[in-house]
Amino acid sequence: MKLRFSLTALTLALTLAGCVSPRGLHTEGQALDATHLHSEKTLAGTTLSPAAWPQSDWWNSLGDSQLDSLIREALQSSPDLQVADARSRQASAAVVAANAARQPTVDGNASVTRSRLSRVNDPVGLGDRYSTLRELSIGGSYTFDIWGGQRDAWEAAVGRARASEVDRKAAELTVAANVSRAYNQLGQAYVLSDLAEQDLKRTRAMLNLAQRRVEAGLDSEFQLQQTQSLEAAAQAQYTAARQQVDSAQIRLAVLLGKGPDRGGEIARPHLIAPKAVSLPSQLPADLLGRRPDLIAARWRVEAASKDIEATKTTFYPNLNLVTEAGTQSLLGDALLGAPSRFFNIGPALSLPIFDGGRRRADLASRNADYDLAVAQYNQTLVKALGDISESLSNLHSLDQQIQEQQRARDIAQASFDIAMQLYGAGIGNYLDALSVEQQLFQAERQLASLAAQRVDNAILLMQALGGGFAPSSSMPPALSGPRAVNDR
Repeated sequence: MKLRFSLTALTLALTLAGCVSPRGLHTEGQALDATHLHSEKTLAGTTLSPAAWPQSDWWNSLGDSQLDSLIREALQSSPDLQVADARSRQASAAVVAANAARQPTVDGNASVTRSRLSRVNDPVGLGDRYSTLRELSIGGSYTFDIWGGQRDAWEAAVGRARASEVDRKAAELTVAANVSRAYNQLGQAYVLSDLAEQDLKRTRAMLNLAQRRVEAGLDSEFQLQQTQSLEAAAQAQYTAARQQVDSAQIRLAVLLGKGPDRGGEIARPHLIAPKAVSLPSQLPADLLGRRPDLIAARWRVEAASKDIEATKTTFYPNLNLVTEAGTQSLLGDALLGAPSRFFNIGPALSLPIFDGGRRRADLASRNADYDLAVAQYNQTLVKALGDISESLSNLHSLDQQIQEQQRARDIAQASFDIAMQLYGAGIGNYLDALSVEQQLFQAERQLASLAAQRVDNAILLMQALGGGFAPSSSMPPALSGPRAVNDR
């Protein structure tokens, strides 16, 4: 009868154990292969060079030494980098915790308990008596990593820590690029302020000439009022341009991690147009080791795969070892005697039988984490190639636009000079002079805007190419397709 009951219990346990199984759960994420993302037609005509990767101090190619000091200042005090540092320390602490979970634990205990029994509950006649129980013990436990789950969890934490370290490099690149772009915007604000000031001077000269013509009876009061209105509008534009300089200084100070007054201490930028751009010859394949965000994304995919392996081991039997030894006595002088000593040791085998689907839900969640990490890697890779192509396309177009706009500006300047000579001689048309003056101002503004866009796109291209990030000897596994992370 007992044998039949034991067999029945064993059969029932094995049947229930079949319910706690990872069968049917799998990942779906498939990493894109960079070599299959074609960009030959888009990048055709661009100079290729194996040495075309940006240098770590790529911003010095813009020709302004002040920018170098500002970026170094930002790298020291930027709140964004402080956030990245804190996250890196969190990830490093998680590595230590995951490694500690693989080690045995040992705890010591010492206690003294003073007690008194009541007479009501006194089966042996010890009521109203006081006793002191002294105890010294040491205990330990160890979980055998039979299936490697603890090691997988540790390796997952290591992968996330490495991703956080690379995130720090990505944050440095972002800070350098943002400071460079803000510095360029400050330079553009100064240029636009200069143009607004020149326009105001030209308008005032026209106003003085219009007043003399009215006094000479050549123009009407209505024409003078039009010129006065134009001068007032030019004054408003100049005021707005000066305010844009102040705003650009404040934005730059914020990126430096300083108060707004720091912006007022920055001298006027003197950026120059960057040289002709060339691309690395092994694009896009080598981009995988040059973009910090791509490398961090690859580390997160690797960490997610290790999380899956660690979660799968929770479906298997587990073996623990628990030990304890010590001494216990009611008499102080007998605490260390042989009769007071005790110990126990015992292995414990656990087998998941029924958990309501908790383990399967955990594994399904880890699978989804892996798919998400792969999707984010794919997204980063596609965006990286898109950023490079877009910046190059913009640079090629801007080079041509600047040439054409320079020609338009020169023509407008010549037309304005002729119109003012004729108008000053009393034989020119007033409306022609006003129209040409506005054309000149707009042509100058457009030329300045195109020049600033040229610098901005060059900065974006350097960022898209990794900003001089140097690949380390410790690299995550290459991602070139689906990974069967659920097959052990």
